[in-house]
Amino acid sequence: MSIKREKIYELIFGILAFASLLFFIGITGVLFKEGLPIFKNVGIFKFIFGKYWYPTYEPPDFGIFPLIAATFFITFGAMLIAVPLGVGGALFINEVATSGQKAFLKPIIELLAGIPSIVYGLFGMVIVAPFLQKLFHIPVGLCAFTASLLLGMMAIPTICSIAEDALNCVPRSFKEASFALGANRWQTLTKVTIPAAGSGISTAIILGMGRAIGETMTVLMVAGGAAVIPKSIFDPVRPMTATIAAEMGEAVVGSLHFQALFAIGLILFLITLVFNIIAELLSKKFRKRLGLGL
Repeated sequence: MSIKREKIYELIFGILAFASLLFFIGITGVLFKEGLPIFKNVGIFKFIFGKYWYPTYEPPDFGIFPLIAATFFITFGAMLIAVPLGVGGALFINEVATSGQKAFLKPIIELLAGIPSIVYGLFGMVIVAPFLQKLFHIPVGLCAFTASLLLGMMAIPTICSIAEDALNCVPRSFKEASFALGANRWQTLTKVTIPAAGSGISTAIILGMGRAIGETMTVLMVAGGAAVIPKSIFDPVRPMTATIAAEMGEAVVGSLHFQALFAIGLILFLITLVFNIIAELLSKKFRKRLGLGL
């Protein structure tokens, strides 16, 4: 009876695993099917490096370089905020905090990761943007800086949690050997613990970056919505995700505009796929370095 039950469980989990694979293949196929035709009409170079995004003009312009630039501009700003705070928080929790502090901080960080992005966006629109507008005397508070600040806050829990797990996986024998050789706590942290967990910390940063690049609602609400190449961090911008969310409902199915939005989704998909592959390779390197297997 137990053998039959195990076979049933194995069959169920196998079906679920292959269903996930089928969903992935289906999504990828739809993106390629709907997005590739725009490259025949516009040209891949002009589409990616074109400086103007006016899809409803006559004739239309389908240059998404301002959208790509805005995406990476905001993501870079978010990482400047999230990486020091996220990695620093992980180091504090793992190396400095008492058991009581850990019991308090870990649930708080996980709670921050569970807050819906639209709540961050609403907080940014109502409180953060007006505050920054008055603080820096800028024309509008809905800009790249506001989006970077909020995305950085959203990426901190991801980076902190994964980096803390990586630091926690460093064998205690590494630290004990360092102390036995006369190293102090700071030297052990910087020369042993962090290098040993380096691949895991890098994985955390890349996954946090992927979270920032793929975020939609927050940047749609606080980035400003201007499809221009940013010259200042206080300029309103429109990332790729916000463009898809804002315009897909108005695009005629099968039109060039419709195909262009799917092509943006395809490019965004490829970017995040590359980041995830790099993160997985670094994760395997981390596990192999610490002898945890592949």
